[in-house]
Amino acid sequence: MDELGARAAALAARHPRHARLRRVGTSRAGTPLLLLSVGHGSRHALVVAGPHANEPVGGATVLRLAERALADPRLTEGADATWNLLLCADPDGLRRNEGWLSGPYTLDRYARNFFRPGFLEQPEWLPDGPDHAALPETRTLLALQDELRPFLQCSLHGVDVGGGFVEVTHDLPGLAQRIAHTAARLGVPRELGAYDTLYWPGLGPAVYRIPPPRLGDLTAAITEAAVDSTWCHPQRYGTVTAVVEAPMWGVAAVSDGSPPADRDGVLRAVSRSLRDDTRRLRRVLARVRPHLATDPDAAHLLAPVDDYLLVCPRLADAWDPDTDDGTGRSLPPMSNAHLVALRLAGRRLSLRTAGLLHQLVTRTGGDPAGVLPEVERLVDEGCADYRDGCAARWIPVARQVEYQTRVVLAALELAGRRPTAGSRSGEPGWGPGAAVPMHRE
Repeated sequence: MDELGARAAALAARHPRHARLRRVGTSRAGTPLLLLSVGHGSRHALVVAGPHANEPVGGATVLRLAERALADPRLTEGADATWNLLLCADPDGLRRNEGWLSGPYTLDRYARNFFRPGFLEQPEWLPDGPDHAALPETRTLLALQDELRPFLQCSLHGVDVGGGFVEVTHDLPGLAQRIAHTAARLGVPRELGAYDTLYWPGLGPAVYRIPPPRLGDLTAAITEAAVDSTWCHPQRYGTVTAVVEAPMWGVAAVSDGSPPADRDGVLRAVSRSLRDDTRRLRRVLARVRPHLATDPDAAHLLAPVDDYLLVCPRLADAWDPDTDDGTGRSLPPMSNAHLVALRLAGRRLSLRTAGLLHQLVTRTGGDPAGVLPEVERLVDEGCADYRDGCAARWIPVARQVEYQTRVVLAALELAGRRPTAGSRSGEPGWGPGAAVPMHRE
């Protein structure tokens, strides 16, 4: 996190006429929220890195985008654009992932050091609407959207295991073809049946339309992003939002769009595995929880554990062809890619929960509940399923960054062809004059 800010400050210092770094807010723990702006165009693009704490690639991507924009005037003057790059929307959460960020990049190391806050502590969500946003990180992001009125907003996410895909609020004709070309060049699998978008309309291979927010309970919100969010808030300004997902570990089978031979059999197996894991995880949590009463920091780890164990049974019922989950909604037509995505999603929820429980058990230096062997087995089984059962393979960071960068540049070009309500910058003095780097203010 500190390196990210230092590199952005150095970039602004080298290009004082074209780049500016400013503090736009403060996190809950007092960490500065930094915005790097490049160019002097009248139309603004807002790129948000690090909205999910366990998805760090966006930080490197915004620095790459800044370098590209500084090197190629077609991306600034030629497009009449200013790039506004939020270095990290959840710096406090990112710090909690530093146990695996330095490498080596193995599934085991990632799982045992994984952190992602509970649903209500994630800065992009607006479960009670924008007027009642509680997190300072969320209020900062909303204020930026209202200030800049961007014609394009890109939210940079990272799929831990799976493939790349994009979610958009408006159709950008040609985007699917650009993604296909980029993914093929870089060896990144495209996720053709993403779990997040199971019920969303498709706009082309690996491109999905974000539906309007609707009221729903917490489990629906966690599993389907059904509540309002900062993705949809700036639509009043004509903003196109693109959520760019880049995988850390790629699974080639997520690109298999062929019809399955035994859809129901696979769904039963996925649901059964998720139910079994949930029962084991709940037993562990019941034994661990009484020993955490005196640990004030345990709540940060318990909140996502409780969230995951809340949604797991709902998902198992929703995916099981023999179970009525009470929604009255049937599963959409499914390819092999969908089935692989559901298998990965079920494993993701159980492995994340096991990893968080591992930290809860080991942070005290002991194992008073006697659950560590079971937790270790859960983590090892989950990692083995990804590695051996799903053939998950690490994608080098440079390729993750280049994939995201190219997708964002494609979205900028295509969104720039759409008429907008006009973006602006509320920053005083932001015009053709020289900008003052933050470190010299």
